Amino acid sequence: EDQLVETGGGSVRAGGSLRLSCEATRLNYCLAWFRQVPGYEREGVASIYTDNGPKKGTTSYADSVKGRFTVSLDNAKNTVTLQMDSLRAEDTGLYYCATGGLYNGVCRLRPSQYRVWGRGTQGTVSS
Repeated sequence: EDQLVETGGGSVRAGGSLRLSCEATRLNYCLAWFRQVPGYEREGVASIYTDNGPKKGTTSYADSVKGRFTVSLDNAKNTVTLQMDSLRAEDTGLYYCATGGLYNGVCRLRPSQYRVWGRGTQGTVSS
């Protein structure tokens, strides 16, 4: 059974940084990070193409995090890291990683595209 484990959540002040990691027993074509706040839908944050081939390492970001968040792959460890800098209060949420296949050949930030999910790690940013 494929499993994902997120680590690295915590509490920081606005302007600070957090580094989240997602360790997978097995990777698929795509791995994405999502976040959710109670009462709101799950929001896609960043994705990375993890399968071998010319697209490997291709990333995609939500507009709200572009220039502040960086997603990267450590293939040897089956681990994807989300580096979050210049954090804002609105970045607060429960962060999940998920693996899944392609949608029209791309790793989009659509929850329905992802089949295996971790349990999440909380990231809290105080203003």
